[in-house]
Amino acid sequence: MKKLPKLLTLPLALLLLLSLAGCWQEDGGEAVPSPPQKEPGESLPERTAILPERFSLPYLPGRSLDPVTCADGMQQMISSLLYEGLFQLDASFTPQSCLCTGYTRDDEARRYVFTLRSGVLFSDGSPLTGADVKATLDRARLSERYGSRLSGIASISASQDSVTITLHTPNSGFPALLDIPIVKSGTQNQNAPTGTGPYLYEEAGALLVANQSWWQGDGQPADRIPLVETANQDAMLYRFSSHDVQAMTADLTGAVPISTTGSVVCLDAGTTVMQYLGCNVQREPLNNTALRRCLWAGLNRPYLVSAFLSGHGSAAQFPISPASPLYPADLESAYSPEAFSTALADSGYVPEQPLILLVNQENSFKRSIAASLAESFTRAGLPTEMRVLPWEEYMAALTAGDFDLYYGEVRLSADWNLSQLLSPGGTLNYGGWSNPQTSQLIAALAAAGDRTAAARTLCAHLQSQAPILPLCFKSSSVLLQAGVLEGLQPTAAEPFYNLKDCVIHLSEG
Repeated sequence: MKKLPKLLTLPLALLLLLSLAGCWQEDGGEAVPSPPQKEPGESLPERTAILPERFSLPYLPGRSLDPVTCADGMQQMISSLLYEGLFQLDASFTPQSCLCTGYTRDDEARRYVFTLRSGVLFSDGSPLTGADVKATLDRARLSERYGSRLSGIASISASQDSVTITLHTPNSGFPALLDIPIVKSGTQNQNAPTGTGPYLYEEAGALLVANQSWWQGDGQPADRIPLVETANQDAMLYRFSSHDVQAMTADLTGAVPISTTGSVVCLDAGTTVMQYLGCNVQREPLNNTALRRCLWAGLNRPYLVSAFLSGHGSAAQFPISPASPLYPADLESAYSPEAFSTALADSGYVPEQPLILLVNQENSFKRSIAASLAESFTRAGLPTEMRVLPWEEYMAALTAGDFDLYYGEVRLSADWNLSQLLSPGGTLNYGGWSNPQTSQLIAALAAAGDRTAAARTLCAHLQSQAPILPLCFKSSSVLLQAGVLEGLQPTAAEPFYNLKDCVIHLSEG
């Protein structure tokens, strides 16, 4: 038996809150408060790992594994082993070349030409061509999952070894949107279309089998990965708890609670899902810039992430993930409750009635944070009343502008385009923000050669105007049976991002 690595494990009776639906979705059941976490520096007890005879994953039989249309959760985890994109996003959301070797950009023509990597074969031995990439991207443009992020595309054309994409408007961050998994043209109607990834799907045996045609060569940590049938979420949980499967993805701060027991390793990955407070700038008192700036400074973001999200997120003062090299950390200001109270007093605002803070009832984590914010604002001299509404009523109130503040969540694209959130007519601009300079700076970031400088300028402007109040970026999680899979470093889109660096430990029995 191989020597087990020293891994951080969770106690046997720890309650894990798992959501197998996408973390951007708000529909679902009621959640429960998050489990207590260890204090800084405190070690959690280690337990003897139970090693399996084989490494297995859960799947939904008869459900599509097409990466463009498959269901979130279990199917996406499997499809991440079958398919690859032109790019992969690393942990900082920086695009790394995968099926392409590079690209040229013509800013005047708003055109990109991507050169495909030579020698890439699909799992059936046929070569990857530009036509395959074009066919997948054309389908993705019409899909629910990818349609929004690809809405800036005007046209796509292809040759044998390249793909040309023309945009409606300039976007220097466009490659970050092209981690979309590519399938072989003509196989998209199959249960598992043909891909270029490290594994292929063998339907008859419900197996993932190492792809002998993989362009990265061998290096898969297992030759075969059995797939264990799970009819639904409860069955998946049972399979994981009973060690029938060894890995699963989870949103530990989502709306659907599931508990499990055992010695479990939790690996977090940053996402582009931002939680924030939206301001109704169309009516008093939050049409007052000085008051909004007070609120921006009055948020103890690290405390909220630690206390209410159990650390499954990253505090953020700007609408760009702190993991991104574009995040302007030097612009951050330290939280001080005394400074917050003083700033409120100096603003001259005299409350006539409490602010109304909306939050949807389906997610207890959001309710808890909203309650904490309402209490801290009130304590500082700004009376605030939390109003909890079912999802449909919550959305109706946002659409009608019947609020002062709302607790929001949005999945941003990895090029950090904020136009839907902060531009006039944006589908997520519930607060009614309309500012020509904001729109100009959003467009300037899209067109910028120096994206770091452009992002910093935009964030400094948003800090001064405070149309929204960013709180944090959520994490997604991969849960593993302790001691089984060593070296994994998941990203939000790819649970097995560094597959070739991983080692699987099995029992010798």
